[in-house]
Amino acid sequence: MSRLEIRDLHAGVDGFEILRGVDLTIESGEVHALMGPNGSGKSTLSHALMGREDYDVTGGSATIDGTELLGLPTWQRAAHGLFLGMQYPVEVPGVTVRDLVDAAYAARGNGGAPSDLPDRLRDEAARLEITEEFLTRGVNTEFSGGEQKRLETLQLAVLEPKFAVLDEIDSGLDVDALRDVARRVEAMTSERNLGVLAITHYARLLSELRPDRVHILMGGRIVRSGGPELAQELERTGYEGIAAELGIEELSVEKPKEADPFAEPGF
Repeated sequence: MSRLEIRDLHAGVDGFEILRGVDLTIESGEVHALMGPNGSGKSTLSHALMGREDYDVTGGSATIDGTELLGLPTWQRAAHGLFLGMQYPVEVPGVTVRDLVDAAYAARGNGGAPSDLPDRLRDEAARLEITEEFLTRGVNTEFSGGEQKRLETLQLAVLEPKFAVLDEIDSGLDVDALRDVARRVEAMTSERNLGVLAITHYARLLSELRPDRVHILMGGRIVRSGGPELAQELERTGYEGIAAELGIEELSVEKPKEADPFAEPGF
């Protein structure tokens, strides 16, 4: 059993604080959903955990099994068992998914990629309904949104990390792709004891990827946590209803325009 533990995490961009003290603990095999309005800090949390250079962590801790991740380069965080499924996967022309996975295994040490890697890639591609032709192309090169998210999920399945942070993995997916991706991730929680932090706006993802806990992020803080029923309540009341119930005025974190050189949708 492993544990991802986040304590009093503060982070921001260009001197502007976005995360204002986030606490969260995820155990192996658990699915935690993090929901919140645009600008509440959801994507900032994923970037801070994975070590994106233009996000500054100003306080707190994030550990896997007691090993502090903050301050480590991104590749070392991955080597310790953390995976990020990006909201907007990037194209890597000329680098196949096999090349990418080989490099990831090499960075971990322990003898590099397993000898049966080609078979595992093909098996996972079949489970996710990815045609083998996509395995020979540059990563995400001219892929649709759904194809990109399927390929991200294939990488997750083959690399077998301890924890996956999935930043709006449902974004841009049609109904079939959402089902295939969510069911594969759900299966990994039992097959491989994968712990998942699924960042999402919508409860539709959670009909397939069943959460053990649901957390609501507003104004850079987790303001409420509960079981799966919390997502259903949110569907009924909206974020404004939850905020009114809790007496919260600040749903999102407003960055001054002059301090916004790294803006991304829904930070």
